[in-house]
Amino acid sequence: MDRSKRIIYWTSTLLLAFFIFTGGVAYVLRIQGNVDGFVILGYPIYFMVLIGVWKILGSVVIVVPGLPRLKEWAYAGLFFDVTGAAASHAAVGDYGATGFHVWVNVIFALCVICSWATRPLARVVGEIGAPKLFARQA
Repeated sequence: MDRSKRIIYWTSTLLLAFFIFTGGVAYVLRIQGNVDGFVILGYPIYFMVLIGVWKILGSVVIVVPGLPRLKEWAYAGLFFDVTGAAASHAAVGDYGATGFHVWVNVIFALCVICSWATRPLARVVGEIGAPKLFARQA
């Protein structure tokens, strides 16, 4: 892996893991600002704790070595979480004058994509693309 790809991978991964982890902790602890946000979005509070646990676990999985199959699931879950959050905030009009709750989640989605796309081969499950069922034999 070349140096620039490694820098992109670790920068996007560590930023993503930090913000998702701390957000997950805030959800599990039911910090009042997060509770208020869930009420605005119309989600039940017990769902916040469940998502918080998933956020914590997903952020840890993308950083620790090994577990390539679990990493794939973690990346998918994080992508669904942040894009779902952006869509939820946009749907109820909870984005403020600057659109903060929407664009910050779009930035997190881009970090998920950058981290996933630049991860080292040791963290990849398999090739992207169709299986080679009819590959030519030499």
